[in-house]
Amino acid sequence: MPRVIVYYAHPGHRHSQSNAAMWKRAGQVEGITLVDLYAEYPRFHINIAKEQDRLLSHDVYVFQFPLFWYSTPSLLKEWQDLVLEHGFAYGKDGTALAGKAMQVAVTAAGPEDAYAPTGYNRYPLRDFLRPLEQTARLCCITFLTPYALHGSLKAHNKAHIEHHIAQYSNLLEGLRDGRVPLKEAAPGTLLAPDTLAGMQGV
Repeated sequence: MPRVIVYYAHPGHRHSQSNAAMWKRAGQVEGITLVDLYAEYPRFHINIAKEQDRLLSHDVYVFQFPLFWYSTPSLLKEWQDLVLEHGFAYGKDGTALAGKAMQVAVTAAGPEDAYAPTGYNRYPLRDFLRPLEQTARLCCITFLTPYALHGSLKAHNKAHIEHHIAQYSNLLEGLRDGRVPLKEAAPGTLLAPDTLAGMQGV
């Protein structure tokens, strides 16, 4: 079965609503590894060797984070810059991660209609994840369809946040048990709770 590791990156975890609840639920899923990057590296002193060993010993990497200024939180970007070294993750001899898979679980404060040509963010949410997608491809890692929550700041007042969290747990269990196909994401697609619920075996 695939070995799954979840990297959580939220600089304001104590103020979080949706992500904190998702992270708590992830902690209830047996048989996966959990890493809270901001708790482990509060001063950004990343242990590169330790992180590379973690990557080598797992098959599926889940990155859970809120969208910050149309990108990842800064520590996650620092982690990428340092850990995914030339000769290890990419380059002529950098094939250590080939065949692994990456799953992104992202929350966005804006509603879904804000991520459209007529919305104030102008582009689909998937467009802002392209750097991660291309990073995965450069490292010969399969980029899975991202799991996304729009309108996360207000989602805690709606029943659908509970459904979103439950389906996140199901996604992690499906990845762990090999029930989620590790296939390259189709262009422009996102996983939402309803679409995830319709996936066979998840």
